[in-house]
Amino acid sequence: MSKAVTPRWAWALTGSGHFFNECIELVRQLEHVDLFVSKAAGEVLRQYKQKLDLPKTARVYKDTAASSPQVGYFYHGVYHTLVVAPATSNIVAKFVYGISDNLASNVFAQAGKCRVPSIVFACDTAPELLTRSPDGMVKVFPRRIDLENTEKLKTFEATQVAESLSELKEFIARRRSDLKVA
Repeated sequence: MSKAVTPRWAWALTGSGHFFNECIELVRQLEHVDLFVSKAAGEVLRQYKQKLDLPKTARVYKDTAASSPQVGYFYHGVYHTLVVAPATSNIVAKFVYGISDNLASNVFAQAGKCRVPSIVFACDTAPELLTRSPDGMVKVFPRRIDLENTEKLKTFEATQVAESLSELKEFIARRRSDLKVA
């Protein structure tokens, strides 16, 4: 595996419906993106009736192997940035406690080990939230442990935690700008 001529975005989808459609739209706006679709994200894609109409330069990797062999690309300089959006409380907990047992958690672990900057759009960021379900808007009340894990994730090196869609967009725009300068 040789180093990529054009370094790529890595984007991991998890099983959250929180701003799911908006996150897919952001993926569509990126050039040279690899989309890592966890098993739970595959279920959400079907629930939200989303199609992955992605740019021609996009590649899609699905969670089909226990060892997530696709993460090896991080070791070869293929990615300049990882985005995990939307990120469930479950995946945030796995990130915080170093559990790498699915595609999304493996991607995050390897990005960290390879010093690839990460942007995580955490779903559980306030004691009370409105979120879209397949049947419409619903209120959710994140548990204290979910909120604490989001705060812990903010302390990770080379990791930005977005608490809103607008903040996610801002972090991505800033990263794009930094990449152009570099």
